[in-house]
Formats: sequence, C-alpha cells, structure tokens
Amino acid sequence: MRVRRRARRSLGPAQSHRPRRDPRQERQWDAVIGATAIAYGPTGYPRRNPRTIRRQAMTSAAGRLRIDRSGRQVGTVGRAGVATAVAQGPAITRIEAPDYWIVVVPDYEEGRLSAHDRDVFGAARKLADRDGGAVLAVVFEHGEDLGAAGADRVICFDDSACAGYVPEVRAAAVGAVETEFAPRHLLFPDTIVAAGDIGRRIAASLGVVPATRVHRLRADEAVGRGDGERSDYARTPPRVVLLAPECEEPLGPERCHEGRSVEAPALALGKTMIRDRGLQPVDPGTVPLAEADFVISAGNGVTDWDAFHALAKALGAAEGGSRVVCDAGLLPRERQVGASGTLIEARCYLAFGISGAPQHLQGIARCEKVVAVNTDLHAEMVKRSDLSAIKDAQQVMPALTRLLQAEARDA
Repeated sequence: MRVRRRARRSLGPAQSHRPRRDPRQERQWDAVIGATAIAYGPTGYPRRNPRTIRRQAMTSAAGRLRIDRSGRQVGTVGRAGVATAVAQGPAITRIEAPDYWIVVVPDYEEGRLSAHDRDVFGAARKLADRDGGAVLAVVFEHGEDLGAAGADRVICFDDSACAGYVPEVRAAAVGAVETEFAPRHLLFPDTIVAAGDIGRRIAASLGVVPATRVHRLRADEAVGRGDGERSDYARTPPRVVLLAPECEEPLGPERCHEGRSVEAPALALGKTMIRDRGLQPVDPGTVPLAEADFVISAGNGVTDWDAFHALAKALGAAEGGSRVVCDAGLLPRERQVGASGTLIEARCYLAFGISGAPQHLQGIARCEKVVAVNTDLHAEMVKRSDLSAIKDAQQVMPALTRLLQAEARDA
C-alpha cells in the first residue's frame, strides 16, 4: 500500500493530466499582483485578492463595505484617501456621417416613451446598424433622453404652432423632415391616434401604400397582420412602415446612442381645420384595461372592497383583479388581468393582495412600474415589483385614501 501511494503521488502532469501546484511560486505570485483585485495565476485560472477587493469597496470614510463582483466598476481615490467604487455607464455610440437615415416618430406622450415606442426604436436600430445608417427621432415636446432608446439625432418641434395634437401641423413637420433628410424609411408605432394617424397622412402625401400592423421588419421584408389578425402578409418594406407592439426587442441598458439635438426645419403652415381642445375627463372605470395608464388591482388578499373602490376613485385608476377575484364574481370578467384575461401595458400597476401566479405576471410583463402590497415577503409579485410594502392591504388602502384626500384639501 505504501509503494502504491508513493507512486500515485509521483505522477506528473503528463500522466495525470492535472496541473501541479507549487506553493512557493503561488506566494511569490501573490506578492507580484499586489494591489490587483483579479489576476491570472500560474495555473491559468483567474484569482481574486480579497484584501484588495475589500479596500476598493470601501465607499466612504464611515467604512461602509459595498462589493461589486460584476466587473463594471473601477477604483478611484476619494478626498479622504479611501478607495471608492465608481460605476461606469455604457459607452455612447456616435455616428458622425451616416450613409442614410431612418426616421422614427414616436407617440412620446407627455415626454415619455411607451413600451410600443421603444419597440419601434429597436426595429429602427436593426435597420440602421445593418449598413451604416443612423436613427433620427422627431418629437413635439421635450422629455426623457431618446439616446438611450436608440436615437442618434433628435429634432424637436416645440414651438407654439405644434402645441397640442393638431395632426395637420405634425404631418407638415414630419413632411419637412422628409424633404430635408430624404430618409430611407419612416417608422411609426401603429396606434389609433397620434403617430399612427400621422404615419397614414405622410404615406398619403408621398403617394405610397404603407405597411401596417408590421410585427417583423427586416431590410428586405416587412411582415404585417391582416384579415382580422388571422393572416400574415409579407412585402418589400415601403418608405412608410407602421409597426405593431413587440415588433422588435428594445435596446438594453448596456447600449446608448448620442441623441444629439438637430435644428428643426422651417414650417410653412396654412390654415388648419382641426383644433386641439385638450383631453376630456372620463370615468376611469369605463376605460378598457388594455388602454389604461394606471391600474389598481386586487387579489385574494383583499377583503375590504369598499376601501378598494374608494382608493381607485381617489387615484383616478382603472380597476383590475386576479383570476380568483373574477371567478368569485367580485369584479367583472373584463377586469381580469393575466394571460387568460387582459394583457396590460400600464405605466403604473398597483397590486393589493396578489401572490403573483405565472399567468398573472405574464399579463403585466409590459407594465413600466409595478407596486405590490402583500403580507408575504417572498411572494412572486413582490419579487416582480419595483416597490413593495409588506403590509396588510386592508390597512394600506384606507391610509392611502386619507393621504390623497388630505392633499386634495390642501391644494
């Protein structure tokens, strides 16, 4: 047994195919890498220096420890001589002399991009990145950064003539951009009003038949739905394309384009036949869930329905519910949120007492912000939410209503 054991110990890399470690060489290597947090050791594997990582993670003189192992941070020395972790954002892509333009006209309501708008920018980037193009965004008010969505240039018509929604004026503005820049394609979200209306007006003025309800766009093919959403029709992409939701993946946070402002071309406006009288107040309860911007939803954890309805009225939000609630007859079936109900794209979704079944989470996948109130810290809805309150819904709902009523009185 001893002889066999000695023989096994003497096997080298050529026989065992395993690297042999030399402790002396490794100690020398530790001294060489010194202040380097991550380096490659003599065996060829990455090695971490925990002391250096700890020194670089001290973010304040108070000695708070924050360690980022993603590799996206670099160490800098602060005023107190403490190594501070500074996050680096994505590199900004700049295109100085593009070969052609792809114009995007988003809805951009109240200066904010919708999920549909971001999908259109994703499709525009696919076309522009193929062979040296750039994306030019045309908007009618200032708002959030469009470079993060994929715009290389931005034209904003923010004068008084373009205030409000006057489709004739906006179509004339987009037409002026088309004349000056001669884009290869003009992309619009295919919505009922706003950008969808402008896109059809532009197509009529150019004398082209637009591709509508397009859910797949490539340089040589545009596939749109028709025949009551039962059939797909493929054609060569025309100059004007109206895109359906989820036509393309939006840009991720790791990519960012310049979004440089460009001077808007001059407009020659005549007399308009349409005047914008503003938005008319509507009852949130009559707004379909698919069109609601703010949805308050109830699950099995809600028992005080008077408090739920009062809070929905105070917030001006549309009411929704989980499948359990609608099966019990507590809310109408058309108010069910989820894969077997309505898929919503609300800007804010406030969920009370909803555990978060997979079908329900599918229904809110495209909501911008999700707020959950639940007694279970580990509920799936809490994991999905951007903000959560671990509390009984019966206590939170009347408290929120009282705060809203107090703010209304003070105003």
